[in-house]
Amino acid sequence: MLCSVTAQDGAPVYTDGPYAETKEHLGGFTIVEVADDEAARYWAGRLAVALDWPQEVHRFPAPPQAGPAVPTHTDE
Repeated sequence: MLCSVTAQDGAPVYTDGPYAETKEHLGGFTIVEVADDEAARYWAGRLAVALDWPQEVHRFPAPPQAGPAVPTHTDE
């Protein structure tokens, strides 16, 4: 995990914890595809302030890249 973000006085507060317990975290989740960790922290901060609900930033592995296209048979 990268960080935990809360809102305080309308501004995001970034910390290395404490992290939500599972029972507190099952209310939902949001996945935002971003270019890097800095962008992930930025958007987590925006969500924390807008929703007034703590956010946790996690890194997900990149999806596998598609291989080369397989030619299909055509009748010529």
